[in-house]
Amino acid sequence: MSAPETARADVGFTDPIHEAVSAARGVFTSGTTRAIHWRRDQLKAMNQMLLDHRDDFSAALASDLGKHPSESWLTELGFLTAELAHTLKHLEHWLAPRRAAVPLALQPARAHTVLEPLGVVLVIAPWNYPIQLLLAPVIGALAAGNTVVAKPSEMAPACSAALARWVPHYLGGAVTIVEGGVPETTALLEQQFDHIFYTGNGRVGRIVMAAAARNLTPVTLELGGKSPVYVDDTVDMKAAAARIAWGKFMNAGQTCVAPDYVLGTGTALAMLADELPHAIRALYGAEPSDSLAYGRMVNDGAFDRVAGLLHRDLRGDAGSVLVSGGRIDAATRYIEPTVLHVDAKAALMDGEIFGPVLPLVAVESVGEAIAFINGRDKPLSLYVFSEDRGVRAAFTEQTSSGALNFGVPVAHLTVPGLPFGGVGESGMGSYHGQHSIETFSHQKAVLEKPLSPDTLSLIYPPFGRLTNQVIKRLVAPARKFRRK
Repeated sequence: MSAPETARADVGFTDPIHEAVSAARGVFTSGTTRAIHWRRDQLKAMNQMLLDHRDDFSAALASDLGKHPSESWLTELGFLTAELAHTLKHLEHWLAPRRAAVPLALQPARAHTVLEPLGVVLVIAPWNYPIQLLLAPVIGALAAGNTVVAKPSEMAPACSAALARWVPHYLGGAVTIVEGGVPETTALLEQQFDHIFYTGNGRVGRIVMAAAARNLTPVTLELGGKSPVYVDDTVDMKAAAARIAWGKFMNAGQTCVAPDYVLGTGTALAMLADELPHAIRALYGAEPSDSLAYGRMVNDGAFDRVAGLLHRDLRGDAGSVLVSGGRIDAATRYIEPTVLHVDAKAALMDGEIFGPVLPLVAVESVGEAIAFINGRDKPLSLYVFSEDRGVRAAFTEQTSSGALNFGVPVAHLTVPGLPFGGVGESGMGSYHGQHSIETFSHQKAVLEKPLSPDTLSLIYPPFGRLTNQVIKRLVAPARKFRRK
């Protein structure tokens, strides 16, 4: 033991993160979390917290991200109360054992599966939806009978402080909040958990997955990427522009499933470019900087990154054409809702923008659009605006994405029965509704076979002619299938 370690031991040094995880483990191993009434009580307590402190959480969201209270309710607090209501309504049905058919050769017997909680779950949340993206997975983890250690983002300090203040009051013992930055997250990843749920970017996702691998801990990774839009001239372009602008510019573009760029023929993009400025004005007025409904970049680093990309592509030699917006203000971290024509080699097309800038990229055909998308990482979401059934079928059959929406961006998150998650670089695993229960549970197989009559004696050694016939014809039959 080194000198510093000895000194820490002499003064009774304790590791608060290790103690927090150990306490969560103690609650789980006590068995109290398995009862369905405990699970219901925790979900109801969370709902009450959101209602009692709606103003506190809304103020924190306004402080961190400039969110309007209505947007905060729509995309964060109310989103959670709706998820809680849906989960409470269906929880008993979701947890019920599920029968499984037993082969004739094994009869008499009964088989079913039961869902059992995993144990202690670590949830690491991002800053862009700091309340929703921390508590939404917690809902599933609690409903499945686990305890949770939750790490809010230090980049949304007001929301982190609000969660640290109120969660222990309403969910003490069930959910532990650990505040801090990289050192605290690193220390958490050194602990033993039964599942890790991370929402964020791929770079940190790899770190999380590597840490989880040391303990063979299962992970859910909710990542991001460039979610594309395809639009053609078969749609009502005014309506399409309104929906694309709404999905893109909410939370100042800082949404993992926000439309990242738009593909279309030159004709279709020209029509869309004519409508998007009107759609933006309808949402935020003639001067979005004065609109209480329009947010700000979360910090100077995020502002500088997006503003730098925009500057590079608007230089005279970049070949980009500004459609609308483009104004910025570093003092207030304001970037005006911006639309511009770019080519595929633009700086804005290198990675996920995560800001209020929408590039329009021309392609010659729907086939070229699909090839363009398939030539990149699989996106978290893909949005298609077309009334052509052939186009819709082509995107359904020939592309891969976490979600595929026709005619609307973002809204799939609000459908309780749909799983939310990515594929490939955009993530692994899914959650929301029943999918959360499955993510945070182990599906245990249960088989019951009476000792009498002992039908298994028909396949016990020694292997005579009768035994071989029973095995080949009843237990493990081989069949020939006709080839077409």
